[in-house]
Amino acid sequence: MIRFEKLRVRYANTAAPAVDDVSFDAADGMITAVAGPNGSGKSTLVRALLGRAPIVAGSIGVDGVQLSALNRRAVARTVAVVPQREEPVFPRTVREFVALGRFSHGTAWSGPSADDLAACADAVRRTDLSGFLDRRTDELSGGEWQRVRVARALAQGGRTIVLDEPNSFLDIAHEMALFELLDSIAREGVAVLLISHQLNLVARFASRMVLLSKGAVVADGAPADVMDGDLLERVYAWPLLVSRDPVVGAPVLVPLRRRGPQ
Repeated sequence: MIRFEKLRVRYANTAAPAVDDVSFDAADGMITAVAGPNGSGKSTLVRALLGRAPIVAGSIGVDGVQLSALNRRAVARTVAVVPQREEPVFPRTVREFVALGRFSHGTAWSGPSADDLAACADAVRRTDLSGFLDRRTDELSGGEWQRVRVARALAQGGRTIVLDEPNSFLDIAHEMALFELLDSIAREGVAVLLISHQLNLVARFASRMVLLSKGAVVADGAPADVMDGDLLERVYAWPLLVSRDPVVGAPVLVPLRRRGPQ
């Protein structure tokens, strides 16, 4: 479980915090989705977790232990992260890149253990990458690259996985396959923290939805409760409608066109 408690993050040379007094849990065995417009602080939560954004107040806890009390290796064994942006300095084969997820489990001089090989094989199977293992990372499409990064996180193991817009560049089939995979992982008892703009998919798969606006939590609860048309229209500053999917019963967000003078 990850717990954000009264978290405040402010970047250098900025007047206002990027995240201010944000508190919520990403519990084991469920998908917790964080949504909100661009600039609302979603990715800042991930950067703070990675130690790449300055925490000026509040805390982040992992499985009941303060993040500040753990070294980076201990964090990596507990929390796997798929950041929004990532570009390797040197291209590697997909096989090598997925294996990087096991780095925190070994030593500088140890080779891959049986557990390492099994974890990588399972991650490759679950992300449907068996035909890509000998391809170089700079030869992949955007969607293939996303799936490889998810595979590395799965190979990493741990009881928590954090993903920042992991469905970027994915086509419909692979996007749905990813959300089905995250649902399966959560059902195994893993805490899944998902940053996503895809509110309709979030409404179908997430157990909990945290809506951010201007660095603060404006709604937190079941997606059916947070997906309120008036609230989302205010937060996103765009006309929209929330209805109910007649097939699956989940809330569906429909952005409307603006008409007349702007």
